[in-house]
Amino acid sequence: MPRPVIVGVDASHESRAAAVWAAREASRRRAPLRLLHVCAWHPPVASGASGSASQHLLARRVLRETEAHVRSVCPGADLVVEQAEGLPSRALLGAAEEAEVLVLGSRGLGALTGFVLGSVAQAVVARAVCPVVLVRAGRGAGDGRRYAVPHAGSHRTAARDVVLGLDLNDPCDDLIDFAFDTARLRSARVRVVSAWSGPSAFTLGPGEVGLIEGPQRAEEWRGFQDAVLLAWRDKYPTVAVTGDVAEGRASRALVRAAADAALLVVGRRTCAEPHMGMRTGPVAHAVSQHARCPVAVVPHS
Repeated sequence: MPRPVIVGVDASHESRAAAVWAAREASRRRAPLRLLHVCAWHPPVASGASGSASQHLLARRVLRETEAHVRSVCPGADLVVEQAEGLPSRALLGAAEEAEVLVLGSRGLGALTGFVLGSVAQAVVARAVCPVVLVRAGRGAGDGRRYAVPHAGSHRTAARDVVLGLDLNDPCDDLIDFAFDTARLRSARVRVVSAWSGPSAFTLGPGEVGLIEGPQRAEEWRGFQDAVLLAWRDKYPTVAVTGDVAEGRASRALVRAAADAALLVVGRRTCAEPHMGMRTGPVAHAVSQHARCPVAVVPHS
């Protein structure tokens, strides 16, 4: 049985958009959908019983309303609802261990909504063992449209691109495979964006392209990108691929390229040493703040 797509839900608009996005993704993957609401645990006090009861009533209402909304937009969704109690980051990270994809609502500009605030959001994105998709409400989230699983021979409009941020100095198979497979499920094109910077006394090393002019250097990077993608074109022959290289900051190039995208896919290097703390990397952090489309952060070694 496929691993589920799990979405963390609360009472916000961003959470509702994330739930719809997750339902559509689960349908594409022929996977079950799990709606998860986390009630933050608080130490008991004298009047704690009524407070706890109210919190659980609110949680059940949030789950009930979210389920109704998902079913109205995505009829036939194979979903279950779940209520958990405890530290939100721990509950979500535990769910990520069972998930194919974990989906969260995001307000962008650095503020994730509801139960994933501040350090909780950072912990989930930085430590989850599965891809985490951040979805904002509004354009790009697919709000307000009914969705059915496409079938062979059905008429389809052109799908928006899946944009892949690819570091040519350290291309990762897990990241590339996720982007290509996600595009395959949508019958979408993969647009691969790689950034490069001119050499300096601090960055130029053996084997790097640094002794030619800018336009020629860009062509060299395009050649590197084509070489990396060659095997993936063969593995996914039905997926159209286009490649771009841009000089300058990767996050800026990716946000610009993903302005009309269905999804932006970036990597996050896993940390082998727990004492190193929570790190998403500068590119993943920046695009999760500023990209208008959903952002998938894929862990890789």
